Amino acid sequence: MSSSASPTAVTRADVSDYYGTVLSKTEDLKTNACETSSAPPEHIRECLKKIHPDVIAKYYGCGLTIPDLLDGLTVLDLGCGSGRDVYIASQLVGPAGRVIGVDMTDAGQLDVARRHEAHHASAFGYDAPNTAFRTGFIERLEELDLAPGSVDVIVSNCVINLSPDKEAVLRGCLRLLKPGGELYFSDVYSDRRVPKVLREDKTLWGECISGALYWNDFQNMARAVGFGDPRLVEDSVITVNNAALEKIMEPHRLRFFSATYRLFKIAELEPHCEDYGQAVVYKGTVPRHPASYVLDNHHEMETGRVFPVCGNTYRMLRDTRLAPHFDFIGTWDRHYGIYADCGNDIPFASAAPGDGGGGEGGCC
Repeated sequence: MSSSASPTAVTRADVSDYYGTVLSKTEDLKTNACETSSAPPEHIRECLKKIHPDVIAKYYGCGLTIPDLLDGLTVLDLGCGSGRDVYIASQLVGPAGRVIGVDMTDAGQLDVARRHEAHHASAFGYDAPNTAFRTGFIERLEELDLAPGSVDVIVSNCVINLSPDKEAVLRGCLRLLKPGGELYFSDVYSDRRVPKVLREDKTLWGECISGALYWNDFQNMARAVGFGDPRLVEDSVITVNNAALEKIMEPHRLRFFSATYRLFKIAELEPHCEDYGQAVVYKGTVPRHPASYVLDNHHEMETGRVFPVCGNTYRMLRDTRLAPHFDFIGTWDRHYGIYADCGNDIPFASAAPGDGGGGEGGCC
């Protein structure tokens, strides 16, 4: 049984209290699980300069969850907290776009985000805010009064692990996304299923550790819901950095990883990387990526170069907002079998050598 299907003593109220009361600022975190290890790119740093310090102070994220090509789109942020990523995305979608943040915690989180809406609209040069904040549960997105198929991109930063029903979160995302839309998110994963004794520890759960999904349960869950072929973008090891909590966890010999995935809503995606003799040519036109474009940790496509791809990668580029930036070569008329080395080992490149790291995802 997957860890997400097993009961836990940690409730939504416990999580809300942890982020609304126990934590008052980023420095209150007891581990490094909810911290972003890599520096943001330059354009994100520029966006951060315009965000109110009260919002920045309450950031609890583990990755970079803002994809490219957001201008004019509708973006939904799951577990938006005080709104840092909402206000980054607000600048990137522009005045014609819209960003919606949802969180279950008003006190100390949404209260802060809402308090500074007018400030940010003015700072971004907008006549009116292009943001909205909703109180709600990410596993009950159907209650948010958002129409099915109305969202272009869904982002989330180290929050889905906190949900008691992760499959419901993914189902809700699939329902809200437009065809060709994507869920682009960072979260925490384990190299094996987290035992019940750790899942019942409120601090470990609140620190985004004991609610983590075993990586293979996540990938199987995503496929079962309808997100075929989850693509890993980047990952890093979580070292916890808390002696007391490490002592509790040590007998279970678990390893945890922060990872960013992108899941596309494309019904025709196949379970594995099938070869149809297709290829793409990147035009070099995605802003800030003139030399190459990185789809995931297995696909960096140089500008002007013919790049062979599997059928799934072909669809992820052709049937999404990425299509104008590529030329497409080939048809579906002939199948050449599965791509070699399309394996099922632990996907994280940050796993130690010999552990099979990096074996999953796009492999063409």
